[in-house]
Amino acid sequence: MGSASMTIGLPTGLAVVMFGLGLSLTPRDFARVLTQPKAVVVALVCQLLVLPTICFGLVLALQLPPVLAVGMMVLAASPGGAAANLYSHLFRGDVALNISLTAVNSVLAVLTLPLITNFALWYFEPFDDRLGMQWAKAVEVFAIVLVPVVIGMLVRRGWPHFADRMDRPVRVVSVLVLILVVAAAVASNWVLLRDNFLDLALITIVFCLVSLSIGYVVPRWFRIGRRQAISTSFEIGMHNATLAIVVAQTVLDSVALSLPAAVYGVLMFFLACGFGFLVRGRGGADAAADDPVGRHHSPADSAGS
Repeated sequence: MGSASMTIGLPTGLAVVMFGLGLSLTPRDFARVLTQPKAVVVALVCQLLVLPTICFGLVLALQLPPVLAVGMMVLAASPGGAAANLYSHLFRGDVALNISLTAVNSVLAVLTLPLITNFALWYFEPFDDRLGMQWAKAVEVFAIVLVPVVIGMLVRRGWPHFADRMDRPVRVVSVLVLILVVAAAVASNWVLLRDNFLDLALITIVFCLVSLSIGYVVPRWFRIGRRQAISTSFEIGMHNATLAIVVAQTVLDSVALSLPAAVYGVLMFFLACGFGFLVRGRGGADAAADDPVGRHHSPADSAGS
């Protein structure tokens, strides 16, 4: 795979994905955060602080090679992907909350992704000739994350019907982009992947399941509604693997560093699907737990409320 196709093709593909995200956003999605502050704060704390810390512990426990360790940290620092909205819809979550969290996370990622990446590069030292991610590179992160989103939002504001028609095609393109970048990462580093596949599969499976579980259980501890907890579980548990791969390959210039995100990008869809059926099956038990003892509403109660 030529360097030109890597340098131009991958950012272009991600730009399409992020443009599609922008087509689904309006300024109200940011304002809606104020109507559910507790759910948003809990989700962001889990996303930005808890999960990178857990990922760091998993990387140390499994003693991954430095380049793969940094790749896992880049993945952990990546915000939720657009797939979280789809899974939230399929498993009866609060999709509006998902959209708002994705909007806020995408903005915050411009700051948090370079910070966490720089820490990982400093700690694991995967490259002998580089001290870390130059802060000029943060401008690239800004360009590939936020600029296409803003353009998509402007298109939606000016041509809402066009934005609605483009929703499905852009989702299809997003899946194709993920498949292509995963295939490119695997093909370019087959030997490294083969030698570390078991460790990579183990850590990505554990990290995905832990992320999904934390995204559901922690909000429930704070007495946040079940539909909102389902939303936060997918938002936190389904990281934007495409973004992590593009940052690794184009910003950090390391295809090997993108392997954890490539493996995760394949496995997370199956794991999230199984998790979705699990939490949806708990709907009755959770509803009963939310209802104080002795307060079972009859149809007459509902009609009179």
